Order: sequence, then C-alpha cells, then structure tokens
Amino acid sequence: MNAIEKIEEQQKQLTENSAPWVVGEQLKDICRADARCAELVAVDMDNEDMSLKKCEAKIKACADSHKTGSFAYISPQIAEGIIREFYGLPTPGETPKAPSVDEINLDDYL
Repeated sequence: MNAIEKIEEQQKQLTENSAPWVVGEQLKDICRADARCAELVAVDMDNEDMSLKKCEAKIKACADSHKTGSFAYISPQIAEGIIREFYGLPTPGETPKAPSVDEINLDDYL
C-alpha cells in the first residue's frame, strides 16, 4: 500500500471533515507533490504514534497557544510546517543531506 492509500485507510475511521481527517487531506497533497515525502509517510502510517489524530493534536496545541478568547486558528502554511516536522518531511525544494558515516548501513551493500 502506498502513502495515499494508508492515509485514506486512517481517514475511513474518522469523521469526514473533522480536524484529523483534514490533516490527512493536507498530508496527501504533500505526498502528491513530493515522492520523497510519500516514501517517508508510507512508513510512518504503520506506526500508531504517527497517526493523523496525533499529528492533529500537535496542530491544535499550536493553535491553542495563540488562542484569543474562544478563537484559535493557525494558517495552512503553519499547519503544513507542523505536519512536515511531525513526519520528518523535508521542506519543498530542500535537498536531502547526505548520510554521515554513522548513518550508512553496510548491510545495504551486501
């Protein structure tokens, strides 16, 4: 299953247009725009700690920290930044850094 399919599987368990469901929509847009992100998200979607609900909780916490009265809001750009940070995704146009010697697994070459 690819990243989009895995996100949609989680979305089926959510109320359509709920906050976590919308996070899934934004995450699918990120994956469609960058295959590197899709690869990372496909792996993350298998981890309960990386669920759409947990990502949305991070976004909500940020919005709540800027709350005015009963109104809390963050822009789509800030939400995308939180999503990218939560899933460890590169920013658009960012070139991935080369792995350090410590990060190279020699078993990959056998």
